[in-house]
Amino acid sequence: MSKTEIYFFSGTGNSLYVAKELRRRLPQAELIPIVKLLHQDTIVSAGETVGLVFPLHGMTVPVPVRLFLRKVDLRSARYVFAVVTRAGTVSRAFEYVGKRLRKQDRRLDAGFVINMPHNDPKLVDFRVATKEEMTVLESTAQAQLDSIQEIVSHERKHREKDLTGVGFPFIRPIRYLVERLILFAMFLSERKGVKDYFYTDAKCTGCGICERVCLARKIRLAGGRPVWEEKVKCYMCYTCLNYCPAQAVQIKSKWYMKSYTPEKDRYPHPYATVDDIAGQK
Repeated sequence: MSKTEIYFFSGTGNSLYVAKELRRRLPQAELIPIVKLLHQDTIVSAGETVGLVFPLHGMTVPVPVRLFLRKVDLRSARYVFAVVTRAGTVSRAFEYVGKRLRKQDRRLDAGFVINMPHNDPKLVDFRVATKEEMTVLESTAQAQLDSIQEIVSHERKHREKDLTGVGFPFIRPIRYLVERLILFAMFLSERKGVKDYFYTDAKCTGCGICERVCLARKIRLAGGRPVWEEKVKCYMCYTCLNYCPAQAVQIKSKWYMKSYTPEKDRYPHPYATVDDIAGQK
């Protein structure tokens, strides 16, 4: 099999788990963290087979993966595939990736979606998956990964529909408007960033783990407390929120979206340590 490069981004470990499992299955596969490359003006790939593994953010591609796709040179690639991890919601990610690849006269040959546990505690219905649910999800993911290995190894075309997923319980015109609003919000978060979104409560011990795992390097400790620097754009990966051992990182409530993070548990993937996440930088 040709040389395979798997570029990945993972905030709380779901996509890291998938990327590692793919590397185990694909001969000569190299695992490359996207965040580590973003300081470069141009990123030149040497892979004949190139994979992208990342979580769904607001139905689309995370900010660092967008930055990567604008910088990467994929002229060496004969076959490109993407694997999106999500909690079951609608995905528009392949649409975006395909559009960026066409600018290089390349195409997305295969796209896959793997359902994983949710990591967004601000949502009203959020709860951490039980061990039994994790076992079922992992078993399903392993079967999907076996199928992905077969498809990628033989460079077959495969495209799961972007609209596969739970979606929104509205009639079609309203659902379309909701989706467009979410996608526009993601666009704004990339261009403008977010301000005063996170904070720490009295449980903060100043341990510095949030600073270590912040993939955007937005967090710094000042006087033993984390500060989210306004001039640094946030990746909205919720890594700081989910890896805080004291569960002291919170999301500020907004008038349109009640936040319950102080009362909610947190979800880091059970196989992804602080060092694993921080190692992407």
